[in-house]
Amino acid sequence: MTTRTLYLIACAAPPARRLHVPIHAAQSAGWDVCVILTPSAYRWAAEDSEGEIEALQSLTGHPVRHQYKLPSQADVLPSADALLVAPLTSNTLAKWASAISDTLALGLITEGIGMGLPIVALPHFNDAQAAHPAVARHVDFLREAGVTVLLGEGGFTPHKPRHGDLDAYPWQAAIDALPA
Repeated sequence: MTTRTLYLIACAAPPARRLHVPIHAAQSAGWDVCVILTPSAYRWAAEDSEGEIEALQSLTGHPVRHQYKLPSQADVLPSADALLVAPLTSNTLAKWASAISDTLALGLITEGIGMGLPIVALPHFNDAQAAHPAVARHVDFLREAGVTVLLGEGGFTPHKPRHGDLDAYPWQAAIDALPA
């Protein structure tokens, strides 16, 4: 049996506090999950008094990565067959659509487009951020590049500032959008 590897790339948004949900769902769907965090998401997890980084490593069986390795270092993760970018912040969306690769997370998702990897992105930002004219252009650009951006009907619907509902974040829609 061939194992498919999914990189779960998470930005610093409240759903990043519940990565166990998509990890379990993806593993149930037959994926070997590796977690990559943006530097801010890593800082959130590292400051968690309950050992979030260790819990994610235990759950996936892989180290949690958040920064580029040195050229002399071996890669500790298997190659990805698909990428799930969730939660995707408006900051990372803007940088990604502009091909900025100043973090490991951005480098992987920017490169993923060029490699033709299946990529699903599940945003998480408020409706004030979503109303910025660049956000729609960035979403359209990434969709044209082949990224499945789950924003709107059937995906994430932006909420009022400071009124997000973590229980309503559609993790399963993202897992369902991954290749079978």
